[in-house]
Amino acid sequence: MKYVILGAPLSPFVRKVRVFCAEKGIDYDLEPITPFDPPQGWTDISPLGRIPVLALVEDDGSRRYLPDSSVICAFLEQMHPDKPLIPVEPVARGEMLWLEEYADSDLAACIGLGIFRPVALAGLMGQEPDLAQANQTIENDLPKYLDYLEAQIGDREFFVEDRLTLADIAVATSFVNMAHSGFSPDATKWPNLVAFLERMHGRDSFAGFIAAEKKMLG
Repeated sequence: MKYVILGAPLSPFVRKVRVFCAEKGIDYDLEPITPFDPPQGWTDISPLGRIPVLALVEDDGSRRYLPDSSVICAFLEQMHPDKPLIPVEPVARGEMLWLEEYADSDLAACIGLGIFRPVALAGLMGQEPDLAQANQTIENDLPKYLDYLEAQIGDREFFVEDRLTLADIAVATSFVNMAHSGFSPDATKWPNLVAFLERMHGRDSFAGFIAAEKKMLG
């Protein structure tokens, strides 16, 4: 069976799955799909209209589909248990699942809708960036998420089990989109979180994708 990730590289959720695969050494192909102009029949594959979707391609070319980055990572963890990124111990697993949900839902929406879309994505689409909206988001909406993550990471290297897990990947990926927009958290206010993000974005699994995306954005 062959894996094909359907989605756009700049999506934090597509990047999350790609980094997950890179850390575990899972081979896949990327098939570009943008949710703003999806192909005909896309909602038959992704009922919520979102990316990514994982296509499971059999030897005869037939496909089955798994939508949603969290579902995809859980599936791949079971298929490829080496280099585990999802804890087995119940408490650690619960902590990881919570942080993944927190990062995928409110945090991703805050950064994506309030910063990345009005600035980086607008520029990519030939529109004038809305820096006022981005600054409003950074000053008024984002700090509560940064405060929470700063408290959760503390002086540790990783969020859960003192090792890399999916929680770390899920938190770090949306901040790539923030950086693509020309912004980053204030290291004087959130030093532990900023240090964590620097470590994560410097990993080979993140760094290659970040460099390629910067070229895409010009």
